[in-house]
Amino acid sequence: MKTRTFFIALFCVLILLLLANIFWGSLSIPAEATWRILLGDRMEEHPSWRAIVWEGRVPQALTAALCGASLSTCGLLLQTLFRNPLAGPSILGIDSGANLGVALVMLTGASFFNSGGGAFLPVVTAAMLGALFTMMLLLVMNRILRSDIMLLITGVIISSVAGSLIQLLNFSATEEGVHNFIVWGMGNFSAVSMDRLPLFCLLSVAGLLAATLLVKPLDTLLLGEMYAANLGTDVSRTRTLLLCVTGLLTATTVAFCGPVSFLGLAVPHIARLALRSSTHRVLLPGAMLTGACLTLLCNLVSVLPSSGGVIPINVLTPIIGAPVILYVIFHHNNG
Repeated sequence: MKTRTFFIALFCVLILLLLANIFWGSLSIPAEATWRILLGDRMEEHPSWRAIVWEGRVPQALTAALCGASLSTCGLLLQTLFRNPLAGPSILGIDSGANLGVALVMLTGASFFNSGGGAFLPVVTAAMLGALFTMMLLLVMNRILRSDIMLLITGVIISSVAGSLIQLLNFSATEEGVHNFIVWGMGNFSAVSMDRLPLFCLLSVAGLLAATLLVKPLDTLLLGEMYAANLGTDVSRTRTLLLCVTGLLTATTVAFCGPVSFLGLAVPHIARLALRSSTHRVLLPGAMLTGACLTLLCNLVSVLPSSGGVIPINVLTPIIGAPVILYVIFHHNNG
């Protein structure tokens, strides 16, 4: 009963935060006008308000919610797979591959990137290709190594190599290219406009639905690989599926929103503390909803400066994530 109440409350919070993100932005629009726009009023007297709400705030709110749910799901899956409380979406180097792809495009063709929207497609394409290449490399290594620890080490190596290559590209890039890459790396939900939203939703929802199909194997993995195998779980196949799901979700969020830090690492622990459960049938939707709520909250706070000013998302997420990670570290150290 407590779990059901928690989910109902969390869902209500999610709806309220979605509405708050639509009604509140860096540009002040009267709440009555926003409501009329949502109900279909074309607002002939203020045509720019309609564009801001439908082309800006609505897709941005939905993007933030799906991004938070996706990263939180990745964190939970990887923490279970590696039985490591500090595992997160960045641990396998998939986001580093996406960063390298974007760096190759931005830092070698900076003149193409400006404040216009024409740069979106090459950035997303480069990020997706970089992430998918890394994922394919991990899948090959998974078949060769068949060891979670060695796969983890491989991910760390991939991240280090990608980071070194990005630094090399930064060293030889123009000032404009470095600036654009740094801004992209701060995380941003506003790049997904209404016409780009369907593709982002399709990829994110597909990954989230695939994750829900892995609930039973995930529960058996908590007991260890030997116990899981004895219970009939194909550990190698499950590991491959987990890599594919986390790869898809990580690639999608990084490609469309940039690298958003800490959420995937911290939110699964917040869900565990709130739900007091280790069952993925409960934890997985809990992590999805919690991640969506926290990301919407961060996006809402990011527009607090108003007058057109916006705080980068990656400035806010560590404020939430860092205390949770410190708690986990001290808790496990004392335990």
